[in-house]
Amino acid sequence: MKKWIVCALLLVPCLILPILFAETETTGDYLRVHIRANSNGSEDQEVKYLVRDAVVEYLTPTVAECFTKQEAMEKIKKNLNGVARIAEGVLRENGYAYGAAAEVKREEFPTRVYDGYTLEAGVYDSLIIRLGEGVGDNWWCVVYPPLCFTGAAGDVTYKSKILEIIRDFRDRTEKE
Repeated sequence: MKKWIVCALLLVPCLILPILFAETETTGDYLRVHIRANSNGSEDQEVKYLVRDAVVEYLTPTVAECFTKQEAMEKIKKNLNGVARIAEGVLRENGYAYGAAAEVKREEFPTRVYDGYTLEAGVYDSLIIRLGEGVGDNWWCVVYPPLCFTGAAGDVTYKSKILEIIRDFRDRTEKE
């Protein structure tokens, strides 16, 4: 009887630890982007999508050349002022006086599906772009691997490069 109890006590951590670490590895593979609108007013929501388009266009060449999430994070961190400037420029061009801020931090996300890819709920490294007060509905996607940036540049070379990165990333994760 004591042998069974000892075996059970040793077996439980062996079964639970891989489950806990599997979620961390999954969330650790992605760098997400979260654009928070100033409010839920229709104008603030519309300009959020204009900001999205400009930021995606700005970041696509940078992210397309990255082969690891860490590399993408480093390049984006170096370009945070540029991301904020792009967002603020779109806001000004459209008559908005409030500003924008960009930062990279860890944030909780619910389960989301992107074009056939499911990302489980968890804490992810994220590029956060706050427009004005940042209390409105938001837009989110994945910066690395660039799952939401495939059509932004309108350039066949970028599309091919990004698809190559996605396929390589998917193949690596399937082998693990």
